[in-house]
Amino acid sequence: MAQTRDLVVVSNCEGGEFMGTFYAKCKIENSVDRAKSAVISKILVDTGSEYTWIPATTLERLGIQREKKDLAFVMANGQQVTRSVGFAIIRLNKYFTIDEVVFAEKGDLLLLGARTLEGLNLTVDPKQKKLVASGPLPAAKT
Repeated sequence: MAQTRDLVVVSNCEGGEFMGTFYAKCKIENSVDRAKSAVISKILVDTGSEYTWIPATTLERLGIQREKKDLAFVMANGQQVTRSVGFAIIRLNKYFTIDEVVFAEKGDLLLLGARTLEGLNLTVDPKQKKLVASGPLPAAKT
């Protein structure tokens, strides 16, 4: 049975003009062979999306494997879709993290999701429409 994960997709924000949305540029790398990489020049920063969505063709070209198959996602319009997920390194300027990425199909939005932003230790500045460092990471005291 497929796991259901909610995905909030901002579908009416063409050009980044709605609700403080904006786009970023990132680099995707194969976590095993870092020489295999691709630049995504325009990806929507979407804190409502748990996952980062990258074109399946790009991930396949980089040799990124489909590790989790047929995960169920619910789109903002209520449509349920299934997609595969793999592992990749995501870079934005000097920041980088490894995360699960969705193999986006034709018609899917390219999204930089909340999990990736947490891994990058970046937060959204909605007024400036940019990503900024989150500051020191919280840790438990023993």
